[in-house]
Amino acid sequence: MDLDGVATFVAATDAGRFQEAAVELGVTQQAVSKRVAALERALGVRLFTRTARGARLTIDGQAFLPHARELLRVAERAAASVRAGRRPLRVDVLSSRGAGSGLMRAFHRAHPQADLDVLTLFEMDAAVAALRSGAIDATFRAVGAPGRPLPEDIAYVRVLDEPLQVLTGPAHALAGARSVTLPQLAGHRIWMPGIVAGTEWAAYYDAMVGEFGLTIEATGPNFGSDALLDTIADTPALATFMGEHTRLVWPADHGLRRIPVTGPTPVYPHCLLWHRDNGHPALAALRTHLATTAPPPAAPGTWTPPWTPPAAGV
Repeated sequence: MDLDGVATFVAATDAGRFQEAAVELGVTQQAVSKRVAALERALGVRLFTRTARGARLTIDGQAFLPHARELLRVAERAAASVRAGRRPLRVDVLSSRGAGSGLMRAFHRAHPQADLDVLTLFEMDAAVAALRSGAIDATFRAVGAPGRPLPEDIAYVRVLDEPLQVLTGPAHALAGARSVTLPQLAGHRIWMPGIVAGTEWAAYYDAMVGEFGLTIEATGPNFGSDALLDTIADTPALATFMGEHTRLVWPADHGLRRIPVTGPTPVYPHCLLWHRDNGHPALAALRTHLATTAPPPAAPGTWTPPWTPPAAGV
C-alpha cells in the first residue's frame, strides 16, 4: 500500500476538498485525484463520493480512516527509530575491563545526554562486518596487523597509546622493582593465556617477541582474568602483561605488583574505527571528545609494532 496515497486520503478527508488537500500537500489537484484513485483500486472500494460541497467519505472510507491514520503514525515511528541521533550510538569496546570501555565511560560523563549501547565483540572481522552492516557505529581496535587490511569504506583514527605494565606475584624475582626494561624481561616467562592466534593483539605480541626476544607463553586454557590473577599470585616463575588502563580487582593477600615498563615503554595502539558514511551525530561528538581529551599517541620513548598506523589516522 502506497503511503503517499494513504497520506493524501487523510489530507483530503481533513480538508473536505481535493483542491484544499492539494494546497496543503504542495501538489496539483490532479495529483490528489490520481493518488486517491490508485488507493481505491488497491483497496477495491470507493473511499469518496464527490458532491457540490466537496468530497465526502463513503461507508468504506469511514471504516478505513482510523486505520489510515494509524498507518501514518506507525510509519512516522518507524522513520524516527532510525533517524540520525534518535537511536543509541552502538560502540564495541572489545572488553568491558579494557581501555576502550574506560574511554566510553569518560565520554558518557562528558555527554550524559548521548544515548549509548556499549557491547563487546571478539573477532576483528566480526567488528568490521558489523560496522559495514550498520549493526554498530564504532569499534576500538588495533589497526595495521599484517594480513588484516581494512576495507576502503572503513575509516580510523589512533586515539590512545596504552602503556603496558608487568604484573607479578610477591615472590617473583622482579616484584621489588620500581620499573623494568624490555631487555630485562627477556629471561622471564610471560604467561598470557588470552592470546588467540590471528587476532590483532596476537600480532602485537608476536612483534614484541621478535624485536626484544621475550618469552611469551599462551599455553593452557583461558579461564578468565580471575584465574590468571590467582596463578600469577601463586607462581613465582610467571608474570604477565597488563594494560595501564585495564581495571582489575584482586584480593589484598594476593600481593600482586604492577610494574611500569621502560626503555622503551611498549604501548598498545588503540584506534577508533567507523564506516565513512556513518552520519550519527553522537559519533562525531565521540571523535571530537577523543581528539581533545586523550593523550596524543606516539610519545617519545614508546614502542609499537612497525605496522602501527600513523598517529593522525585516516
